[in-house]
Amino acid sequence: MTVSRRTRKNSGPQQHSWRLRLRDNKSFARHVLTEAFNHALLAADPRTILSNKVKVRRNELEIGTFSFKLSEYKRVLVIGGGKASAGMALEIERILDGWITGGSVNIPVYTKPWPKGKQINFNPASHPVPSEAGVRGVKNMLRLVGRPSEDDLVICLISGGGSALMPLPSMGLLLSDKQKTTSLLLKSGAKIDEINAVRKHLSDFKGGRLAEKLHPATVLSLIISDVVGDKLESIASGPTVPDNTTYADAYTILQARGLWRTVPSSVRKRIQKGKEGKLPETPKKGSRIFKRVHNILVGTNEESCQAAAEVLEKRGYHSLILSTRLQGEAREVGKVLASICADIHENQHPVAPRVAVIAGGETTVTVHGKGRGGRNQELVLSAALSIRGNPATLVSSIGTDGVDGPTNAAGAVADGNTVKRGLRVRIDPESYLRENDSYRFFERLNDLVITGPTGTNVNDIFIGIVGPGNQKNDTATRSRSQ
Repeated sequence: MTVSRRTRKNSGPQQHSWRLRLRDNKSFARHVLTEAFNHALLAADPRTILSNKVKVRRNELEIGTFSFKLSEYKRVLVIGGGKASAGMALEIERILDGWITGGSVNIPVYTKPWPKGKQINFNPASHPVPSEAGVRGVKNMLRLVGRPSEDDLVICLISGGGSALMPLPSMGLLLSDKQKTTSLLLKSGAKIDEINAVRKHLSDFKGGRLAEKLHPATVLSLIISDVVGDKLESIASGPTVPDNTTYADAYTILQARGLWRTVPSSVRKRIQKGKEGKLPETPKKGSRIFKRVHNILVGTNEESCQAAAEVLEKRGYHSLILSTRLQGEAREVGKVLASICADIHENQHPVAPRVAVIAGGETTVTVHGKGRGGRNQELVLSAALSIRGNPATLVSSIGTDGVDGPTNAAGAVADGNTVKRGLRVRIDPESYLRENDSYRFFERLNDLVITGPTGTNVNDIFIGIVGPGNQKNDTATRSRSQ
């Protein structure tokens, strides 16, 4: 399964309308799956989010219960970074037309076409491993801010991926030290909050350090979450949020993941000095630097899961949002989700088909093999083994950013015939799973979901559909999803 996309003209970053070219054009479930994912992505679109939630009335900037009188500030600056930052910046520039003094935002280098702003400059940088381009972009932001005062309003646009896209190594560290440490953590199966706890203590930007540099300006951080549980301190490593982790925590994480002796010696030296109290800790809750800082969560995985559920309900499926906090090894989570689908099919428990099971979150992959894949593809391959022989069940999982691991796929799709189809062309799913080679497995079967970068990021979404298709509605649904 592949995905083609339509791009709306003059809209900045690509906004996708999914159109799946299916192996089975008569599959009602696959058409509904496509429609549900499409609405989930639209709910996460940064321009839609900010358009709905941020307003300017006369000279008042309003969001939720917060209000900022723009005429009281000498400068209104926009900085930030993340996978959703391009769309966020373009929309905030539209909303604040004429009020912005200047801006500088780091965006993923793969954002195509690169956006052009009137007052905001865009700095392409790499993800998930930080680059010198990202460092230059951060320095551009800090030069723009200069010496902040109480007459400044600084709007920070923060989204998932911001940790890698906004690097600023601490004194005594090279970017290569952070690059190696990040790569080791990613391969170790560490959770995102563990990775961020380490990165915060190797940075002069993360873990509240940016808020420190912006003091005493008024800071408004608009945040789109890619973190399970929507913990503000973990999203992009919380550059404007008090940090509750310590150097001792960073040390414990590296020890627990077996990385303490393999990270660069400069990293060990810094963390050890911090652990001994010889370096200042990241800013904590209650610090005066946060008195004029407002961190507002504007986009979450829950909203996207809800959007998918609404579509599935309209198409005749009883929708169950199991959780928006999925975590754990992708292959183990895949087994659990598949077992829930199997229980619905075989025992009508907790409800009878037709049912759509929805879940969000972010799993991890501990790499043991030499294959290629991402956490969503590995989850679906594991699930495929558990639903084999049950053609009435369809499962899929995607990364809402459109990038699943080091591949060009967002995820994959499988049904009860997937294992049989694989064996028929002599690809054994169990051996591909052992080698972490889910991408090549689904590539052979034309069951990868490929969207390209979506310009947003609110974690992953899993959908399992259990039950026969409604053939009467099939034609109408297919035309709508196309």
